[in-house]
Amino acid sequence: MKFLGAVALFVFILVLQNRHGNCQRPNVVNVGAVFSFDSVIGRAAKTAMELAVSDINGDPSILNGIKLNLVMADSDCSVFKGSIEALQVIEKQVVALIGPQSSAIAHMISFIANGLQVPLISYAATDPTLSSLQFPFFLRTTQSDWYQMAAVADIVSFYEWKEVIAIFLDDDYGRNGIAALTDALAKKMSKISYKLPLPINYNLSDMIYVLNQSKSLGPRVFVVHINPDSQLRFFDAVEKLKMTGSDYVWLMTDWFSTTLDSFPPKNESYLSTLEGVVGLRPYIPQTIQKRAFLSRWRKLQQNELVHSGLTTYGLYAYDTVWIVARSIDNLLQQAGGNISFSLSSMLNGTTSDKLQLGKLKVFDSGELLMNILSQTNFTGLTGKIHFTPDRNLIGSGYEIINIVQQEIHTVGYWSNFSGLSISPPKAVKNKETAVTRINQNLKIVTWPGGKSEKPRGWVIANDDRPLRIGFPRRASFTDFVTLNNDSHQVLGYCIDLFYAARKLVPYDVPFRFEPFGTGLANPSYDELVTMVADDVFDAVVGDIAIVTNRTRIVDFTQPYVSTGLVIVAPIDNSESSAWVFLKPFTPEMWGVTALSFLIIAVVIWILEHRVNDDFRGPPKRQIITMFLFSFSTLFKTNQENTVSTLGRMVMVVWLFLLLVITSSYTASLTSILTVQQLSSPITGIESLITSSSFIGYQVGSFAYSYLRDNLNISPSRLISLRSPEEFESALRRGSGNGGVMAIVDELPYVELFLQNRTDFGIIGRPFTKSGWGFAFQKDSPLATDMSTAILKLAENGKLQEIHKKWFCQLGCPADRRKDSEPNQLHLSSFWALYLLSGAVTLLALVVFLFRTIRQYIRYKRKQADPSSPSNTRCSQVIYSFFDFIDEKEEAIKRIFAHDTSQPQTNGA
Repeated sequence: MKFLGAVALFVFILVLQNRHGNCQRPNVVNVGAVFSFDSVIGRAAKTAMELAVSDINGDPSILNGIKLNLVMADSDCSVFKGSIEALQVIEKQVVALIGPQSSAIAHMISFIANGLQVPLISYAATDPTLSSLQFPFFLRTTQSDWYQMAAVADIVSFYEWKEVIAIFLDDDYGRNGIAALTDALAKKMSKISYKLPLPINYNLSDMIYVLNQSKSLGPRVFVVHINPDSQLRFFDAVEKLKMTGSDYVWLMTDWFSTTLDSFPPKNESYLSTLEGVVGLRPYIPQTIQKRAFLSRWRKLQQNELVHSGLTTYGLYAYDTVWIVARSIDNLLQQAGGNISFSLSSMLNGTTSDKLQLGKLKVFDSGELLMNILSQTNFTGLTGKIHFTPDRNLIGSGYEIINIVQQEIHTVGYWSNFSGLSISPPKAVKNKETAVTRINQNLKIVTWPGGKSEKPRGWVIANDDRPLRIGFPRRASFTDFVTLNNDSHQVLGYCIDLFYAARKLVPYDVPFRFEPFGTGLANPSYDELVTMVADDVFDAVVGDIAIVTNRTRIVDFTQPYVSTGLVIVAPIDNSESSAWVFLKPFTPEMWGVTALSFLIIAVVIWILEHRVNDDFRGPPKRQIITMFLFSFSTLFKTNQENTVSTLGRMVMVVWLFLLLVITSSYTASLTSILTVQQLSSPITGIESLITSSSFIGYQVGSFAYSYLRDNLNISPSRLISLRSPEEFESALRRGSGNGGVMAIVDELPYVELFLQNRTDFGIIGRPFTKSGWGFAFQKDSPLATDMSTAILKLAENGKLQEIHKKWFCQLGCPADRRKDSEPNQLHLSSFWALYLLSGAVTLLALVVFLFRTIRQYIRYKRKQADPSSPSNTRCSQVIYSFFDFIDEKEEAIKRIFAHDTSQPQTNGA
């Protein structure tokens, strides 16, 4: 029996398919339309679609005499009712379904459209996710929120706002639109700091509740993404809460412009509460067709046939009907005039009182019609209409409007290929082009409060919720920051600096100080910084070191103190090296000085040998005299005198050089003999790491984690110390007696510790580089403004004044460091003197040689024998020249004098 029943059912289905498959050319084509009749969009869309049907049926060039029948159903803004109405409309064998304007209803109907292969064309559902592959039968004839949110993000970026608050409808339309905004803002290095959802059927109390939540938050840039509201109740709530001041920025998505367009003309009293609001409106070029249709609409309004303004979505609805009609006409031509349906096996036999699901049929040509629809390319009221591969309308962009003195002003335009501009977008491009938007521009915008200056876009705090500023309640080194137990005032160097910087911030910052720690021991600074990241504090003021692990979770200001970790250890003056007298000069300095003595010895001997008997005699005596004379000039005990002019000139410069060098040597040696010499074997961080001695650190300092994690020093070697008194006690006891060999701490603490303690000193130089700054929550704009204020304090000298006030009453602490050789004199300090002495010496030597060579040539001419051969060996000339030099100057002069005194005779 079951087999016979199945066969009968199969035969019945074949008959029905054959019957429908061979249907004749229809006289009427049904197209469904499901939308909310009594809504801002629906009222204009209903009239626009009826006008479109009338125009199509009156145009013989379209559908070739077939009547287009629009089957309308009211969804009443309900997903459930909209779905039921859609099924009832589809029962009437519609070939396409127009609407709905609600993205949430469009999601539900898209599943039905998928199953029955009926194209769903929406003129108002802007949810970007409707274009996903999940809904292949969905087509959008309006611009997706993906483009709209990109426009909003560009506006936020143009005005350099970094944080916004999103107020949205908590449904598919609202959530997915804000998700698109999140992505768009991320590309502009901005973000949505807070998301405040509204229920679908919100009322005034719901809006007041949400807006009240936002008043305690920092950002003041609001992006509102809700449904069009003919009463503009949202702004009633804004005005009631007095959120219309100059601190606020209200950015509205296109629901706002749609609402404004729906109002009757010459009724602008509703704009009185909207001063300074900025909104987006889909940009539709002014064409002849659009102007004609608008004139036609106004006549209908005058005859009271239309009770709504012509919204942008009304134009989209009109064009949508035309798109569907043209596509059906194309389909009929391709299908030979036949449109066929087949029974849906999934719903066969299912009935209800009002809805007979068994009558639902699959549209056999639905896929073909969908392809034709997606390839649409014609010009309508809204401009040129064609679609992207993901079935989105390629829109022409958005118009940016601003409400000023109860008038709507256009302040610019946005398109995905040109960005922000004061000129309308050019011809729509078929695909996006990546353009660097350098010349972004908008006209002057009037903001809430009537001001044209760009709002800051955020407030740090107000009197109701002041800024929560934490500070470390220190037990030691309280000069930096402390809480006075008697007056309960927060005092210290860091606090004074914070007050001075706050005065330079160009706006008021209400705040209250909140202590962290008991005051009995220094608190953990890592925990204190973490409390900023965890929103326990808005900021932390104090001696907070800027280190890597902290910068990952908070933002720091510009450093106001340069610091780093240093080593402090005991020092002693008693020990001294046996070779300490060599330390004033570097090896290079010693070498050049010794060489200079040798050069001076040789040069003076050369200059004095011919004229000074003190520099003559046997060779051994001359060598001794030469070097003893040179070195005795250091002590001014030389017995020999310089006779020649050139020799005296060289000695003047040489003695001046010796005077400077000996004075510097004496000063440097005195400093070395009196400077504190280390008694600790620690010479630097490397020797401290390799030793097995105990190392001290201050409680709460990052020194512990640095020594443990970065230098891999065993925690068992690290001893925590709480106060300067414990520092001193531990250093005096030493590592073997329950103390420490050295302490590692930040430079400012060590300087303060050493101010009145001469038995300790700093070894080497800081082995880390860091600074102190104030910590703020991530992306806090106050961090930037405080950084600017700190830089101004540094430039005007106020920073140094505050430092002197706290730490220089008895003189600023000086570094006590054991450098490699801190008082050594380098050659670079005296190179000019050495150069001068060398130049004078060389000049004297050149002058001497020139004069001597001239005398030698004259001498040889006098001694020349005409009968002797003229060619003489070079070696003989050199030996003869040296013999000439060895002669005394007086003897040579006598020879010249004797030759000139003999009478001259003439030959016969």
